[in-house]
Amino acid sequence: MLGAGPAGSAAALAALAEGAAVSIAEKSRTPRHKVCGEFLSPGAPEVLDALGVWPEIMRLGPAPIRTFILRAGSVERRYTLPEYGFGISRFHFDRVLYEQALRRGATAMTERVPGAATVIATGRRAVQPRGARLFGFKAHFSGPARDAVELFFLPGWYVGVSPIEGGLTNVCGLAPEGLLAAKRFAFDDLVGDAAPLAERLRPLCRTMSWMAVGPVVFAPVRAVASDPYGYPAGDALSFVDPFTGTGILNALLTGGMAGAAAARGVTPAAYLARCRRSLDGPFRVAGLVRAALASGWGPVLARLLPPALLFRLTRPAGRARYSSAASCW
Repeated sequence: MLGAGPAGSAAALAALAEGAAVSIAEKSRTPRHKVCGEFLSPGAPEVLDALGVWPEIMRLGPAPIRTFILRAGSVERRYTLPEYGFGISRFHFDRVLYEQALRRGATAMTERVPGAATVIATGRRAVQPRGARLFGFKAHFSGPARDAVELFFLPGWYVGVSPIEGGLTNVCGLAPEGLLAAKRFAFDDLVGDAAPLAERLRPLCRTMSWMAVGPVVFAPVRAVASDPYGYPAGDALSFVDPFTGTGILNALLTGGMAGAAAARGVTPAAYLARCRRSLDGPFRVAGLVRAALASGWGPVLARLLPPALLFRLTRPAGRARYSSAASCW
């Protein structure tokens, strides 16, 4: 496995359950804070339970989330999620998954084993021309926490606000380079000048420095594997808009699928075909919403598109279960 994030660790756990020998290569310091919505979408607990790590995740005290709130201009829409979601920091989530993989027999390495089947979970690798780039940003806040994931559609950008463990609130957004440059990448000024978001954050106090990452490039599942021994997973496989809230769920699903496929000798081509069936539909829907937001249609979209429908259309299709008795393969 290349990478010790959710996709790499899920792949390791799934492959170990198949009886495979597993090594995890991670060059960066882990665990570490990462720019992320830090939201376990409904469906993620099911996958984590099948991987045998849900009790350990629950011991971290993730914040339960049952409500989705969409705000754009003067429009506010609410939706009760069909199942609980949970908020949890990537620092602790990644740590527990990686530790569980090591405890179950995976070995830690710094380099890939040549010629071995490898799950590639190294995150995004993308290039965009200067001036047209998108950047993600995030910080944690203390103060009154709500049991909802709140999505603010603002002109040309958006921000998600949701609780995590320890009574903290995660604020994570995506904005174009031009807007950020105009604000000199001063994220306090950026969120402070957006009236509805500023009002939401008024009772909160930032507890960490803002983090930023970029460029963010959206990418569908590729049709052909670039590596004959490689099974890309997580963001290395496909990157969908963060507003869908499915980033961690997709990483767990594709990581588990990749680990099981590599252990069973399923070809990368067959694995990618399965991933496309699961992720292509949500990617197309997210792209249409992204285009509408970029055109300034956020309030109209929020008024016309029921939150329940947006939630349903951006979920991965055919959620898979992973266990030694019932695998996706």
